[in-house]
Amino acid sequence: MEIQEQTVNPMPRIGDAAPDFEAMTTFGPIKFSEYGKGKWVILFSHPADFTPVCTTELSGFAQNKATFDALNTELIGLSIDSIHSHLAWVNNVREKTGVEFNFPIIADLDMKVAKLYGMLQPNESETAAVRAVFFIDPEKKIRLIMYYPLNVGRNMDEIIRVLEALQTSDKHKVAMPLNWKKGEKVIVPPPKTVEEMEQRLQDTSCERIDFYLCKKEL
Repeated sequence: MEIQEQTVNPMPRIGDAAPDFEAMTTFGPIKFSEYGKGKWVILFSHPADFTPVCTTELSGFAQNKATFDALNTELIGLSIDSIHSHLAWVNNVREKTGVEFNFPIIADLDMKVAKLYGMLQPNESETAAVRAVFFIDPEKKIRLIMYYPLNVGRNMDEIIRVLEALQTSDKHKVAMPLNWKKGEKVIVPPPKTVEEMEQRLQDTSCERIDFYLCKKEL
């Protein structure tokens, strides 16, 4: 019996370099490795233009653009639609709701970028990208990935929360507890030697649950 090989789309992982590509967007052509240099980038896909859930999601990104700007973060969307469809949708949403999609949207009609980033998941759809979100740091390394099915919209509060968590962790070399929000206590890295453990047990500068679990304010 002959076994047929299956073609598996690459699935970028946390810690991987973000795959580079060139594409046309609603803001003109881009080379991704040059996009948002020195900044964080959130690359997110949506299944299709002129669809209800996608309209609410991209409107949410647009309405929070000032927050992302303050977090040194550029936005860039994607769907498997033409540039003409994107532009018509941008204009339609602006006319109907007053919301301006103030970030580029990649026209990925040939599905090149969607396949590169594993946004096409055949058990969900072979012709529409799932709702993927890639958090990419200024070194163009993938730091966090979210996947949502076609019928469930993303949570903008969570997207902003994890972005703030990643940036805070990088800056202060700490970790974040369950449900952490900006301004709350963070977790101090656990000791790695007996000597460090003894020092931790004597440390009164943090909230110590035990030597391996300590929280502090920044």
